[in-house]
Amino acid sequence: MTARLLRHQLYSVDQVRALDRYAITTLGIPGYALMERAAAAALVSLRRHWPQAHRLAVYCGPGNNGGDGFLLALLAREAGMQVEVVALGESHGDDAVRARQAFESAGGRVQLWHGARELPLADVQVDALFGTGLTRALAPEVARLVQHMRAGGQPVLALDVPSGVNADTGEVPGEAVHADVTVSFIALKRGLVTGQAPGYVGELELDALGLPESLWLNTPADAQRMHAWTLPPRPRQAHKGDNGHVLAIGGDHGTAGAIRLCGEAALRAGAGLVSVATRSEHLVALNSARPELMAHDVNGPQALEPLLQRATVLAVGPGLGQGAWGHALWLTALDAGKPLVLDADGLNLLAREPRTLGGAAVLTPHPGEAARLLGCDTAAIAKDRFAAVRQLARRYDAVVVLKGAGSLVADPAGRVAVCPWGNPGMASGGMGDLLTGMVAALRAQGCDAWQAACLGVGLHARAGDLAAQHGGERGMLASDLLAPLRLLLNGCES
Repeated sequence: MTARLLRHQLYSVDQVRALDRYAITTLGIPGYALMERAAAAALVSLRRHWPQAHRLAVYCGPGNNGGDGFLLALLAREAGMQVEVVALGESHGDDAVRARQAFESAGGRVQLWHGARELPLADVQVDALFGTGLTRALAPEVARLVQHMRAGGQPVLALDVPSGVNADTGEVPGEAVHADVTVSFIALKRGLVTGQAPGYVGELELDALGLPESLWLNTPADAQRMHAWTLPPRPRQAHKGDNGHVLAIGGDHGTAGAIRLCGEAALRAGAGLVSVATRSEHLVALNSARPELMAHDVNGPQALEPLLQRATVLAVGPGLGQGAWGHALWLTALDAGKPLVLDADGLNLLAREPRTLGGAAVLTPHPGEAARLLGCDTAAIAKDRFAAVRQLARRYDAVVVLKGAGSLVADPAGRVAVCPWGNPGMASGGMGDLLTGMVAALRAQGCDAWQAACLGVGLHARAGDLAAQHGGERGMLASDLLAPLRLLLNGCES
């Protein structure tokens, strides 16, 4: 497996442990040798990011992650750096003990952490406290150390996992290290790219420790990071009928903006035609602001029927409401048997009246909506986003997008893709309405549900990143994504 492909593969913690065991028992590479390779890789990363650094503070835990830290400290000393090591206590495990002894035998001094001591002065701090094995909150005395590290203000290199982050799920159950760079060893851990984890990981790197390709051949990745891609150019003879007809259904009293954003995103994502089924009070505003949208007064299911017959794909939910009007349109849309994208109140109504959707639907819940769909609370969703999105896809027989930092896409068979793009500026109203319209437009242009969800999520996040580059994150509007979206779809931005 090439290094480029491996950077897109995401593994569970159990899988990484199995890979580690295979390298030791089958490939015959001693665990201590892997530890030496990890330390060398960490030093390369450190020198690349902070070439002027001379003083190093390394914080070592009791296990193998701490062993990596001790060997990094040894290599840094040999390279002429001033190194101070702070340990939580004694080391445990043959390899970790051996690594500590190697550092001390070379003249290194280990200070033990207690809550009252001052941390060493350093240009860079190294987090080697806990690796993938930690799933609980950090103990109070360790949490105090992490707080002191953050208060010092020096950059942090985390070895394998920022301590306090659950490398399997992305949950951060308590205090955790805020790393500037995390260098992950052997394989990328899936939890580092979703949920709360991206706020702690910083720049994520992978070092496969020089292990042979055969190591990964019999272990399919648990999930994939998305690649940047777009639709191929249209044939010169294309006409609007070739690119599908999206019908956006929603916009109850006072929510014209939601359905307009959805419809306009469908246009900008390339749908040939976009109709909007909404309240009569919104028609003037929609026709004035975006005349390319074909807005219709729909006062109930009977008025919706002829629009359904002409549509290729339905986008249901933005501003729909959960009253009698919204519920009636929702039922009629689902019964039409068309490919559809469900969001917002379309999902809330589905939580009230569950039904399977036959594999042709895409659901786009945020964590609150996901919790309602699964009958749990948002804390349960955050605890394991991978399990939640897979459960949703199975329960509703649909492709599901679980939105948030590191959005996940799952299908009923358990396949999962993770979005590596996006930024905090996208945490504002209307972003989900855009995504609904985009995914529907991609379905209308011939993508299947999985392709449309993955491409739509990726384009949405990348457009957000481009918008942030041109104006910053804070104050970004959903409509700011429409211009960069068009550029991305046409291959004008990479």
